[in-house]
Amino acid sequence: MIKLNVGYLGVGCYIPEKVVTNKDLEKMVDTTDEWIVERSGIRERHVAAPEQATSDLAFIAANNALKDAGITADQIDLIIVATESPDTKFPSTACILQDKLGATHAAAFDLAAGCTGFVYSSIVASQMIATGLYKYVLVVGAEALSRILNWKDRNTCILFGDGAGAAVMGPVEDGYGIISVDMGAEGSGGKYLDMPAGGSRRPASHETVDNMEHFIHMNGKEVFKFAIKVMGRSASKVIAKAGLKNEDIDLLIPHQANIRIIDSAAKRLGLPVEKVMINIEKYGNTSAACIPIAMTEAQAAGRLHKGDNVVLVGFGAGLTWASILMKWNK
Repeated sequence: MIKLNVGYLGVGCYIPEKVVTNKDLEKMVDTTDEWIVERSGIRERHVAAPEQATSDLAFIAANNALKDAGITADQIDLIIVATESPDTKFPSTACILQDKLGATHAAAFDLAAGCTGFVYSSIVASQMIATGLYKYVLVVGAEALSRILNWKDRNTCILFGDGAGAAVMGPVEDGYGIISVDMGAEGSGGKYLDMPAGGSRRPASHETVDNMEHFIHMNGKEVFKFAIKVMGRSASKVIAKAGLKNEDIDLLIPHQANIRIIDSAAKRLGLPVEKVMINIEKYGNTSAACIPIAMTEAQAAGRLHKGDNVVLVGFGAGLTWASILMKWNK
């Protein structure tokens, strides 16, 4: 069996222009800027324009990633879009993106793993490249979560934002790229973070619309407990699998859901703040887009160097979790 080294060849992101601050939310629901910052670390989030769907955000991020990688759309063999806010149930947002990009040689599908989606998708893509099935895979995390938020629910509307991040994955030189991975799920906790209606279990009806069941529902306390448990554990697992120690890690890029969860994971790993990528204050939780956006910003800020040991770790609806440890190849 062919076994190639696989890494990220280019990254890119797109953040919608409209900003919704905590002060703006004070006028909409019973909350305060101070409370939101203290509990989550979020100060503002971005919201897609009315005419922008998830594929539109993904398109701009994907083009930025292709440019960074020096790859053209017609060289892409596969497109995976991680999203929980697709343009439509079908066709997939990946197929819509394929058409927008003109990536005529690419297969395409969506992957649903909640906020863990980009890491899940990267692991799936890496295996296809490592076996020689495909050479270049475009992995995108994109969300227009504002479309599925109940803006009267103060427990959820304060947390989420819109955005997209993308990466081109492909073969890299020996000694670089992905070294170890970890994936998992705890389906018994799926009820703690879901959209109750709109599927085959509860098709759309007057009742489901009236009951606001087509929006994100979350038991914040249970999701928080799950995240605190799995974030540090999963990151520790990929470090151990790679035969490294925590102090060998140069940068941790975690899912940006809550500053207290990020701090807990960093503390468990013994990593100082300068070794953790944090941008939650600007964007909130953009679900599957969080990690690729953070990767793009880390690269732009000069926080990623060739040979760095980098850990990506996420958790999300499902409930799911996943981590990747890699030696940065750019």
